[in-house]
Amino acid sequence: MTGTKPAVRPARPFFSSGPCAKRPGWTPEALAGAFLGRSHRAKEGKARLKKAIDLTKSILGIPADYRVGIVPASDTGAVEMAMWSMLGPRPVDIFAWESFGEDWVTDAVKQLKIADARAIKAPYGELPDLSKADPSHDIVFTWNGTTSGVRAPNGDFISANREGITICDATSAAFAMELPWDKLDVVTFSWQKVLGGEAAHGMLVLSPRAVARLESYTPDRPLPKIFRMTKGGKLNEGIFEGETINTPSMLALEDYLDTLTWAEGLGGLSGLIARVNANAAALGRWVKESNWIDFLAADETYRSPTSVCLKITDPAFAALDEEAQYDKVKKLASVLEKEGVALDIAGHRNAPPGLRIWCGATIERADIEALGPWLDWGWQQVKG
Repeated sequence: MTGTKPAVRPARPFFSSGPCAKRPGWTPEALAGAFLGRSHRAKEGKARLKKAIDLTKSILGIPADYRVGIVPASDTGAVEMAMWSMLGPRPVDIFAWESFGEDWVTDAVKQLKIADARAIKAPYGELPDLSKADPSHDIVFTWNGTTSGVRAPNGDFISANREGITICDATSAAFAMELPWDKLDVVTFSWQKVLGGEAAHGMLVLSPRAVARLESYTPDRPLPKIFRMTKGGKLNEGIFEGETINTPSMLALEDYLDTLTWAEGLGGLSGLIARVNANAAALGRWVKESNWIDFLAADETYRSPTSVCLKITDPAFAALDEEAQYDKVKKLASVLEKEGVALDIAGHRNAPPGLRIWCGATIERADIEALGPWLDWGWQQVKG
């Protein structure tokens, strides 16, 4: 091994893309006021759940006539609820450019067997032809590809006069990017991404058009209890007032409330976005100066600023077979983990061999700036 270790270490080496780093200054004492040992259906329990819904709506600028609910099973559960409850009456276009988008393709085509389902795909690092979206179809897509580092650049591909509904998995975009709410009928995300909350809870946002679909369409498939959002043909409004379908973790809720309060202190969504963009820019400056790595998403217009995916361009790495490349990446991640300077930075198991650096709002820019030299040093140790 060669090279001198950098003098400055990231103060917090947490660069995982989910669950993500806690907010700066977080300690377990932030949870001291959690509503524990009581029913979540008690008056105060429901009030706290409703507070989380109201703060979410306020910070994200969600329209007043949209419903927001807390649902089981993280972002995945929220997406599944929407797809299983709403898809069927129209053809559907599913856009996929990474692993989670592929999951929604599988759901629509192989599980739900939606008639006239179209899978419109692109390889990792690229964006599919969004202009193929048919306004008469329903649309399912992931706004930010957490495993590919590719995001939708905007909502222009969605028709303002659409006949179908749009279902948007926004789990690593919410609280980090502007979302065009007028173009989105179902939006889902989890607590564990941009705000660094704990897993297992999903957020489900419904437009009036989505509510109309739920109240006018009854799928011919069985729906598990945790997917059911209507009673007697009408929306179960309680879900969107803090009456959760199943038992939530009030400890995790307290953590979410803590980070929402932190976000308010930053100035809300604009403050969160500013932190994300500053982090992504800092990482981008290092990438530009590097001679062995580059962005997986070549086009900056659709490059994610949160889950930044990187490809190794060193010719010696390119000469290896794929299995050897994955092994090399694992070795690099292991070396940096042992140094305590970068944790969980290997790319997703389904993505091309490379690194993935989370640049969300809970990350400090100084830690991104300190990380770059360590990545250079680590590569020198393992490249062979």
